[in-house]
Amino acid sequence: MGELLYLYACVPSKEMTTLPDLTGFDGEGKLHTIQAGAITAVICSLNAEDYNEDVLKDKVENDMQWLQEKAFHHHETVLALSKLYTVIPLKFSTIYKSEDSLKQTLTENGSKMNDIFDLLTGNEEWNLKIYCDDQMLKEQISKSNPVIEQKRQEISQLSKGKQFFELKKLDKLVETELEEEKNRVSERVHEALKKLVLKGNVKRTWSSEVTGADKKMTWNSVYLISKEDVERFLEEVQSYDQEMKETGWQLEASGPWPAYHFSSFQT
Repeated sequence: MGELLYLYACVPSKEMTTLPDLTGFDGEGKLHTIQAGAITAVICSLNAEDYNEDVLKDKVENDMQWLQEKAFHHHETVLALSKLYTVIPLKFSTIYKSEDSLKQTLTENGSKMNDIFDLLTGNEEWNLKIYCDDQMLKEQISKSNPVIEQKRQEISQLSKGKQFFELKKLDKLVETELEEEKNRVSERVHEALKKLVLKGNVKRTWSSEVTGADKKMTWNSVYLISKEDVERFLEEVQSYDQEMKETGWQLEASGPWPAYHFSSFQT
């Protein structure tokens, strides 16, 4: 059935040097490149019988261990490339049936891809996750929030029977104020950090089951930062973390990562 081409990333041809010795998607072959003018694709070859669309669909849907291993391989490979070149990372399982079809895609999208390279060159993607101890913050809100305090005073004037139901409402009010406070604090940090970066986007938060953290994730954001400004950005994150940790907050910056969030090219 011939070969398929698995695409990891695209690199400016002018940056491409000797490709590192990296194993391909099948665990046997090696990465190699295909050039289309100013753009070079980093790929590996796959046996079409073993990695055709139907086989991959079945693996993704029914073999979780295989999926995890291959997704990790893709991530680690793109990460390794991003440490050497300016890369446009491709999503997991981007496959072409022929060299001609891949070259055609690169040629047709050359202008857009060069614009992305211009945006990414000299810059890095970093991630920030903000965690919060909900119980600690809830206790602080319950004691210091003027809305909560006023409601508590009103309830104290009621009969015991009415107090029971009103206290239930108060608990819900505390929960509402908790979420609003978490958003206010996180947005304040995010807006301050955006002044130090080229771009900053907010992502969906992860559940505690995914993170494995004791504290709940309240914020998840990504930033495109000039390499010259990364140290200042990290210092600012550390400063916020030190300032806020006694009140139950924790800030974690990680990177640099392949710029998935700032290179929206899809084949």
